Amino acid sequence: MPPGPMNQRSLEVWNEDDRSIRMGKHPSRRGMFRLESEVWLPAGPEAVFDFFANPENLEAITPPWLNFRIMTPTPIEMRAGVLIDYRIRLHGVPIKWRTEISVWEPPLRFVDEQLRGPYRFWHHEHTFVEQDGGTLVGDCVDYAVLGGAIVHRLFVRNDLEKIFTYRLQKLTEFFTSSPVEA
Repeated sequence: MPPGPMNQRSLEVWNEDDRSIRMGKHPSRRGMFRLESEVWLPAGPEAVFDFFANPENLEAITPPWLNFRIMTPTPIEMRAGVLIDYRIRLHGVPIKWRTEISVWEPPLRFVDEQLRGPYRFWHHEHTFVEQDGGTLVGDCVDYAVLGGAIVHRLFVRNDLEKIFTYRLQKLTEFFTSSPVEA
């Protein structure tokens, strides 16, 4: 994850042994927010990165209430410059979402950035660090929302908390219940 602490208004949303989510105002960019999450998984970085390199696995770690669907024909060869179209349903409203993989550095990290979608700005860095015989998976999402702090507080913060909590739980379940080579 990028260096630098969250500001004093950061919110520790969830923390259970080896999983955590932190959210708050962006430490240096006015009008923006940051979400950071971590989970330790009992598999090597290559195996964990390979899981994320298959975009179809994103459906498995996204809450069903979002009705998440990849619209880009599969299989998708992941690399820098790849565009991926999704469809979600947020609070009953269908939303089209397009991201670009702007950085692709297996098995260390990749970045997806929203080109079109529900946010004014979305930059999501995924990191994979070998640690204690497994992998520390990190997410750092810098984002901005239409409607600013009020909309963030009323809707977005809670939605992202639920989405990333679900994601961390599903990743933990997958990597602890499936035989994955380290």
